[in-house]
Amino acid sequence: MKKMLWVIFMMSTGTSFTAPLFPLYQEQYRLSSLQITILFAMYAIFLLPTLLIVGSRGSGWGLKRVLRISILLSILATLLFMASHQAWLVYGARMLEGIAYGSFTGTAVAFLLKHTSKEKAGKAILLSGMAVSVGFGLGPALAGLIIEYLHLMPLRAPFWLLTVLLLSAWVSLETLQDEDFQARKERRRATSISLGVSNDIKPHFWSFSALPVFTLFTLNGTVLSLIPSFVKNVIHTSNLAVSGLLILLLMGGGTMMQMLPWFKQPVVRLRIGIALLACGAWLVVLSGTSGSISLMWIGVLVQALGSGWTFQISLRLAGELPNASERPKVITTYYFAGYIGFIVPIVGVGLLSYLFDLYVSLIVLNVLASLVVLYILGYSVRFARYYATRNGTQAQAEGLTSKVGSQTLPS
Repeated sequence: MKKMLWVIFMMSTGTSFTAPLFPLYQEQYRLSSLQITILFAMYAIFLLPTLLIVGSRGSGWGLKRVLRISILLSILATLLFMASHQAWLVYGARMLEGIAYGSFTGTAVAFLLKHTSKEKAGKAILLSGMAVSVGFGLGPALAGLIIEYLHLMPLRAPFWLLTVLLLSAWVSLETLQDEDFQARKERRRATSISLGVSNDIKPHFWSFSALPVFTLFTLNGTVLSLIPSFVKNVIHTSNLAVSGLLILLLMGGGTMMQMLPWFKQPVVRLRIGIALLACGAWLVVLSGTSGSISLMWIGVLVQALGSGWTFQISLRLAGELPNASERPKVITTYYFAGYIGFIVPIVGVGLLSYLFDLYVSLIVLNVLASLVVLYILGYSVRFARYYATRNGTQAQAEGLTSKVGSQTLPS
């Protein structure tokens, strides 16, 4: 399990690695705000169909083979970033990144569960989520520090380190055992391209697992795409490391929040998490009004705390609500919903920024996200009743099984 978690961690580090470089690309290639936003969104545009296809058919193709190809595509994208001298090459590298991580996301959790005992499946899913969160934050922080303090080819040097990290992921993957060929052949016959959520959990999954992660990716994706230019143009600091460290705080702080023992009841934990997420987003917007870097740090911290609990519980529910046989496909659907949140609102903000200023665009997005948060909080009342009934039924079934198993057979 540890080796596969390392692979997930390294691949996640690479996905957001380029975020602090966007202002440099904008200056180097004279890109407009809309073009730089599309450059960011290009990743998710290609990730979504790849996630859908590979999430459905990856098991039939061979999980380890798909993961290997994903890592190699990530390395190729990194080399393309390193060698780029024109804007279209950067766009091409972002496309490859999206394809690579789309195929990886749809397969990594399933492969992780193949190398984890059933008793530890829940723990493995939670640890994979933490690895993703920390990786998302660590990548921009490393890139920002290299750009700001190394003073050596800022559009090239960060990718030297990323190449080494991805190679370590590849080596770790190759040490893991592959699947049985015959079992893979049988799955290949039955698989079809689809997202799968059974009818009995569909309303609860979409409203209290998929929608929270959609909102989370919407607000955090906005931070990842716009904070570099927001810090430079609104907060007026030229230190590129600040952008990377803010993103590290957003993602890493969320991971630390998951470790806190407060409010263990899942519904309560998600309610508080989604509320903090919205509050933090508003504080980030308000920091633009005052030009206060301190308020931005506070806002990102609050958003990070909310992100941690929102991601932890929504992912837990995605793994807990379905039957074990349906879990990989439901988790793929969960990430699919998240990445829709990553792309649609960000393109919308890019269009709004083309018509208005960045600050007004962020206000519009936050108003819409706040309405979604209010819906989630309202639905939580219904979900709490369903969750309590479901867990009570399961507990009774387990108790009955234990009782029957302990009875002595008649002689």
